[in-house]
Amino acid sequence: MAAAALAIVLAVVLVVVVTRRRRRESMAGAIKAISIDSRTDVSLPDGNDGLIHIEHLILTAKGLLVLDTKAVTGIIFASDGLAEWTAIEKQQRFAFRNPQPALLDRIAALRLVAKDIPVSGYVAFLADADFSKGRPTHVIHPDELLERFGKPGHAELERVIDAFSPQWERVVATCQPSFNLAAD
Repeated sequence: MAAAALAIVLAVVLVVVVTRRRRRESMAGAIKAISIDSRTDVSLPDGNDGLIHIEHLILTAKGLLVLDTKAVTGIIFASDGLAEWTAIEKQQRFAFRNPQPALLDRIAALRLVAKDIPVSGYVAFLADADFSKGRPTHVIHPDELLERFGKPGHAELERVIDAFSPQWERVVATCQPSFNLAAD
């Protein structure tokens, strides 16, 4: 009896671990698929004599992308104007700060450095984050990253690389390693 209970507990733990790993791999796969080049956990000048942390800075075929990732699942109640968002999953409920204002600050800081290249930004949630009551403006799922920022064919990709390389090199030269890995 005890062995059966232990086996059930181990099976549940294994399912949870595998599910979490697949979710992370899905996000990492999407980021890799859209990246011409990228930097992770870097800091840039914020325009106010300080630095701002950027989790993912990605050169895509459409320009530069600032990407913050959130490993939040379940039903998420959120809107652009709410200061706090709420997630509900399996009888658990928790609130977290709206990540969009910090994202917009990151985008603004990047635009100070990258003047001649398009800059956009999103907060990427795992595919099973449910925004069925309405999704805020700067929220995206991994599959949508692929749709919006997928790489073009070889000839077009070469043209994009030639056009964006000088600006990307300037941005990369401005980046510093970031040790402020705490979420904003």
